[in-house]
Amino acid sequence: MDYSIGQVSQMLELPISTLRYYDKEGLLPCLRRSSGIRRFSDTDIEALRVIIYLKKSGLGIDSIRKFMAWNDESRECFGKRLQLLERQRNELAEEMERLQGAMDMLTYKCWFYEEALRTGHRPDPSCADMPDDVRKAYGNSLGRCLC
Repeated sequence: MDYSIGQVSQMLELPISTLRYYDKEGLLPCLRRSSGIRRFSDTDIEALRVIIYLKKSGLGIDSIRKFMAWNDESRECFGKRLQLLERQRNELAEEMERLQGAMDMLTYKCWFYEEALRTGHRPDPSCADMPDDVRKAYGNSLGRCLC
């Protein structure tokens, strides 16, 4: 089936300008045109879904372009794609760990200020009344378990 750029924009919740940009940057090498109008196939839409998640993972346009260019069925291309994805997965895992540390500190600080407002004084971080999940989050944010 063929889809117009407007249909794809709605389907994937992407601005038309983003789809044009991806095309201009060579991320969709198999995209067809009919009388100068972009026509998207189901394969193009699947490629766009991959591009969206690669972008969300933090991969840059140049790396995505390489990934999309390695589209033949050769063992070499599969190896290159796997290497790029593994490297990005490792970077994303590190970023998620960093973000989890930030989330844990925010969890603790929210509890801290809720307690301060409730009691009228600053709670002691070693407070026995600290909920287990907050204690665990606080320990995680410091890099050690306080459980």
